Amino acid sequence: MSQDPVRIVLVDDHALCRTGLTDLLHRRSSVQVVAALGDPEQLANVLREHKPDLLVLDLRMPSTDGLTLLRRMRAEGIDTPALILTMSDAEADLAAALRIGVRGYLLKDMEPEEVIAAIERAARGELTVSPAMTLKLAQMLQMGGKGGNPRGLLESLTERERQILEHLSRGESNKAIARALDISHDTVKLHVRHILSKLNLSSRVEAAVLAVEARASGSR
Repeated sequence: MSQDPVRIVLVDDHALCRTGLTDLLHRRSSVQVVAALGDPEQLANVLREHKPDLLVLDLRMPSTDGLTLLRRMRAEGIDTPALILTMSDAEADLAAALRIGVRGYLLKDMEPEEVIAAIERAARGELTVSPAMTLKLAQMLQMGGKGGNPRGLLESLTERERQILEHLSRGESNKAIARALDISHDTVKLHVRHILSKLNLSSRVEAAVLAVEARASGSR
């Protein structure tokens, strides 16, 4: 049985990038661009109409920036998962995106196949960050007082919180975690808030990275 294609909405003010990525993705049966916008003003209506699996946003646009636009969508009750695709490798932009809770942060200088694979992973619910930004993310964690031994940082968590963090590290949604642990969706959300508070983190992506680092440190 063939799998349903990943349906995305693309927002980028550069026509060449927008058209090129759309054409590239259309060659892949697993990804379908249902709308490609140069002007983000109609984004809310487009998202409500198409209900895509993923929103792929440029960060810098003349009329607005991707993060401001995403905040506006969230304020309007639109919770479509989002991924940033940008030229900016600035730590401040990465941090701001993670605080909003984006599904991923990719750079436009990645190889096309890497971008496609990352979009597919993000649409499946996985957390994805450009390889060039992974080191910066780790440095951000350390600068925030989260460095040192990652395993030691997890000692403040309860056993249930550690279980949920493990699921977060695999990029699972709250609903998927709730099903896996046979607990309610609201209970998962409460545990996630406690995890982020205890570890002094601002997003699920940071929590996932920390969990991966903890596993790596334990295997060395």
